[in-house]
Amino acid sequence: MDFLTLLQVSDSTVRLATPLLLACLAGLFSERAGIFDIGLEGKMLFAAFFSGAIAAVTGSAWLGLVAAIFASLILSVIHGLASITFRGNQLISGVAINFLAAGLTVVVAQDWFGQGGRTPSLTGDARFTPITLPFAEGLGAVPVLGPIYRDLLSGHTILVYVAFACVPLTWWVLYRTRFGLRLRAVGEAPEAVDTAGISVVRLRYSAVIICGVLCGIAGAYLATALQAGFVKDMTAGRGYIALAALIFAKWRPWYALWATLLFGLLQAVALRFQNIDLGVFVLPVQFMDALPFILTVIILAGFVGKAIPPRAGGEPYVKER
Repeated sequence: MDFLTLLQVSDSTVRLATPLLLACLAGLFSERAGIFDIGLEGKMLFAAFFSGAIAAVTGSAWLGLVAAIFASLILSVIHGLASITFRGNQLISGVAINFLAAGLTVVVAQDWFGQGGRTPSLTGDARFTPITLPFAEGLGAVPVLGPIYRDLLSGHTILVYVAFACVPLTWWVLYRTRFGLRLRAVGEAPEAVDTAGISVVRLRYSAVIICGVLCGIAGAYLATALQAGFVKDMTAGRGYIALAALIFAKWRPWYALWATLLFGLLQAVALRFQNIDLGVFVLPVQFMDALPFILTVIILAGFVGKAIPPRAGGEPYVKER
């Protein structure tokens, strides 16, 4: 693999890892507070549809982003009501959200646009355009570092930079703020948090809302940056892959970055290299497409080491009287 090909694969890795990273951080906030969220897939899909639809109607990618966040927050509040207020089963609530989003987006899209469950193709200001970092073209002639800066670090949409900036921000919020300390505590021992006079319900709803915002950005990125509009089931299992990456990362922000980059690399390799010839036999393209999901199964089977979730995760909290 030459240097140019390596840069192209790395660039694709960053682009493909961005929605996974946002969804993984969304799940991290939610699960750190003790709320398991299988519905990341549905929230991203719902957000992607409304982002593409509003951007197509208004011609503004920014309005599409706002619509995506709002749509994702609606599902987050529903999940919060079911899991926190009514103390329902969190896994069932998440699965229901996934089914709701998968069916509703197609029905509404067909009724709204009549294009077989998709939105019109986005052009111009309806899509987020790449940003050229300062001096990118001038430094491009510098050996090695110049092309890395110009072709890998520069040339992404603003949502890519937001996603990667969320990693240190998430670390700082969780480990350097009082809110983060309480959030982690409510996922481990909610009774202790309640004894200290802190509302468990408020903290868990805060985590669910943050999760909704991040999933909304991820969905908007899919429809208005990575692709030019919404298509049926465009999340393609990314929510589930993000959950696997979260387990792989052991619920830590920096580990989540490297885990999602790994999944993004596998997807980039599958897109870039078709039918790889190993000499003895040829790897079919179907195997390359399945690589991210194979890794997901390996991770969930526990081959990457024991991952211990928050102790109070998945359990509704009932205040003692």
